[in-house]
Amino acid sequence: MRQLFTLFLVTVGILTVTAFTEPLRPSLEKVFGRINQEVLQNSRAYETLADASQTIGHRLTGSPNGAKAEEYAFNLLRQYGFKDVRYESFEVESWMRDTCTLAIVPNKSDNFRQISVVSLAHSPVEAHVRGEIIDVGNGLEGDFSALKDQIKGKIVLVNIGLSSPTKGARNLHRSEKTALAVQNGAAGVIMVNLVPGNVLLTGTASVTGKLIPIPSVCITYESAVALRKWMAEEQNDRLHAMIDMTNFSKKIKARNIVATLPGSKLANEKIVIGGHLDSWDLATGAIDNGIGSFSVMDIARTFKTLKLKPRRTIEFVLFMGEEQGLLGSRAMTEAYKKSGQLDQVRYMMNLDMTSNPVGINAFGRDDMVTLLKSVGEVMQKTDAGFTNTQENRAGLHSDHQPFMIEGVPIVGMNGNLPRETLDCYHANCDRMNLVNKDHLKNTVRYSSMVLYAIADTEELPARRLDDTKTRDFLITQGLRTPLQIANEWRWKE
Repeated sequence: MRQLFTLFLVTVGILTVTAFTEPLRPSLEKVFGRINQEVLQNSRAYETLADASQTIGHRLTGSPNGAKAEEYAFNLLRQYGFKDVRYESFEVESWMRDTCTLAIVPNKSDNFRQISVVSLAHSPVEAHVRGEIIDVGNGLEGDFSALKDQIKGKIVLVNIGLSSPTKGARNLHRSEKTALAVQNGAAGVIMVNLVPGNVLLTGTASVTGKLIPIPSVCITYESAVALRKWMAEEQNDRLHAMIDMTNFSKKIKARNIVATLPGSKLANEKIVIGGHLDSWDLATGAIDNGIGSFSVMDIARTFKTLKLKPRRTIEFVLFMGEEQGLLGSRAMTEAYKKSGQLDQVRYMMNLDMTSNPVGINAFGRDDMVTLLKSVGEVMQKTDAGFTNTQENRAGLHSDHQPFMIEGVPIVGMNGNLPRETLDCYHANCDRMNLVNKDHLKNTVRYSSMVLYAIADTEELPARRLDDTKTRDFLITQGLRTPLQIANEWRWKE
């Protein structure tokens, strides 16, 4: 997927505090009360997610299961009363794993040890490499730079997370670490999942959604501890890794699913709320991102059931291809640009692993704080359990990103997942037993309230940033370096 988010992401245009002078409508509290009661009594998010997890399983884009998930979402939204439900097709380079083995052997010996391993997505269709292992630790730019003269032709050992984090250091996505390995001439990559418990993790190793030129694999924390101990013991006899893998890849068409609720007075202005429906294939993806995508569908059900008609049009979107490189959201953003409709998207809301939200994140926009705080205060009157915690930070690697780098700023709602749940992110333990039914209801009802408030506010001064202001925003949020590594930094300076 991307760098882990437990955020309910909302994309908005720029808003100045001085421009926001109109108070929220008095009727908002009444609507929030209706939403609250409906979701607590009749939410179907947990039940439909459980049903899909059992009847479909994983939802890997490009697989038969992925197609079944697309149809499931389409039919469910029609069942909820949406007549305007459509598929939006896009072409992707699908990827599916086949075989993968990793053997470790001393340079001067034929004895080897086999290590449990999974291939990371977009590794080559076939790879058979052998090379000396070079430990680059956390795999940040400085780590690669310190060993740049030693990496060419070698197989790098890299932590997915940060072990002994340096103060102020910002981690990179596994795809960005793989990109650095490729840039430095590595022959292969061994990623280390730092979560104890013999957890194997998958995810894309590509920053582009296309096949990478070298194999990238993941091993467990326990395997890495043993490997690094062996490397320390064999200082005079460098260890070599042998990676052998086969995978499948071909061009296929995947489909976003879009249901439209027309606006009552400002129908040309759109609020897009989305969550990625696809998942990886080691488990069912109940957390990543079943809790987000099935919340989106239950929010749609709530609006239809209550016959809510906010001023602005709402598009409920289930994205495919997020895990393989934000492919569905990129396709949608490009379609909006080509049709000249991107300026009509006033906000884009994205639920990705958002559970039990407690507050709102202005996502780097100081000028959004007043509005978000006001919405949160009305929500607190409905439910004192919502603490209205304010944060202000931006990030990448989910379906808000294509909108954000086109000038549509982000504001989000902060979710919280238990550590044992987060540890199953992209892993073979991401199953329905991790889903908390009450927390899922909280995601639906709080997200519905924020969505309605934004869609129905009489005047939203938020607009897309122009190209220069978008660049400056991304720089101030510390996002230039990861975007440059991913070759997504379009500005020349």
